[in-house]
Amino acid sequence: QYKFRDLTIEELKNVSKTYPNFTFSMNTYTFKDGSQKDLLNFSGTVPVKYGNSYNIPICLWILDSHPFAPPICFLKPTANMGIAVGKHVDARGRIYLPYLQNWSHPKSTLTGLIKEMIAKFEEELPLYSLSSSDAARQSELLSYIAKITEGETDMKSKSKTRGRNEECFNKITIVGAGDLGIACVLAVAAKDVADKVVLLDLSEGAARGGTMDLEIFAVPNVEISKDFSASADSKVVVLTVNSLGNAQTYLDVIQSNVDLFRGIIPAVSHYSQNAVLLVASHPVEVMTFVSWKLSSFPKSRVIGVGANLDSERFQYTLTNLLKAEVLAKDAWVVGEQGEDKGAMAAHNSREKVANRAMEVLKGKGQRSWSVGLSVADLADSIVKDKRKVHSVSTLAKGCCNINSEVFLSLPCVLGTSGVIEMVRLEEDPLVQEKLQSSAGSIHDLQQQLKL
Repeated sequence: QYKFRDLTIEELKNVSKTYPNFTFSMNTYTFKDGSQKDLLNFSGTVPVKYGNSYNIPICLWILDSHPFAPPICFLKPTANMGIAVGKHVDARGRIYLPYLQNWSHPKSTLTGLIKEMIAKFEEELPLYSLSSSDAARQSELLSYIAKITEGETDMKSKSKTRGRNEECFNKITIVGAGDLGIACVLAVAAKDVADKVVLLDLSEGAARGGTMDLEIFAVPNVEISKDFSASADSKVVVLTVNSLGNAQTYLDVIQSNVDLFRGIIPAVSHYSQNAVLLVASHPVEVMTFVSWKLSSFPKSRVIGVGANLDSERFQYTLTNLLKAEVLAKDAWVVGEQGEDKGAMAAHNSREKVANRAMEVLKGKGQRSWSVGLSVADLADSIVKDKRKVHSVSTLAKGCCNINSEVFLSLPCVLGTSGVIEMVRLEEDPLVQEKLQSSAGSIHDLQQQLKL
């Protein structure tokens, strides 16, 4: 059934010479659409030096169009190994590498692929040791993700409670321990939003400086973990991770983030099936859309931080600097983050005042600590069911004649179930035109991504 049998056999012989521990077999592979095919696969271990020496178990499935199509690659962790989700590995253990994305025969070979795999694993170790209880949870998670990939699981089923989390009523999980993740932890803790804050640290080695400081100074009610099960039954899950890959184009950067989210969203969705996903990763509109698609959550429970920070600054400027308090109550920044955002005031006759406020705010960037405060503000409204209006990234389809599935910042009432309702916008032709333009460019970008 292999179209280029001789070329494939020659490649496998080269692999066997270099890595004699690999074993070969024919098995049935199930694709994402549920279709199945008998494929040749080989599995074994590759040597990786990460301080100590490790043997990392992998399995490669060879497509019937090989060597003109790249293999499908997975980690094969034993029962006492946990998968360290990162830019090259998702929660299911599937491996994503530049070598696979740029596969081209005859330049690309299986032995070349394995060499790059080893090199990338030496930069970021893909597995770690588990305790016996963690191993059971890891096995359950892998089984669950395999089922949703094959479309066999009801995503609305009630999540199982975890014994160690039963005492927590309001829990917030923050995914990613970079500067933004740490800022979110400190801001949420300072505002006393939750009974417990879990920081999922997906980094390795020296990159853990921030979490080490949290441990040293023992911030109350903060747990740092690498295990997705620690996030179980969270009310809000905040996504702050961004891929730090060597992408050459803007599209490559976003695709790298998509690949990272592919390993994170199914895992956190599994453990907190009633949570609100709050996305702070870049670009926020696209990554909120990606989170919605990968989680299968209703649109009301997947929101992006959007223009909340800009709107709060905008209203503060109107009230405290320009003394336009009445106008500030119904003034928002809408659209997409960046240069294409727009100001919207309830009374068009006061457009000059709104424009003055936007001029005042020019040049005020969004630093990690300021975004962290904005995240804490949004989490507070959600967890405490405040029914406060925020300008957040929400599904804009049906608003302002937008017909595509894109997320844009629009004023929304937030509560425990996420977006309770969208505030109706005044019919300002300029604002609507800007929103439609943003929707068009974002949709075009999303169409080029591989989900």
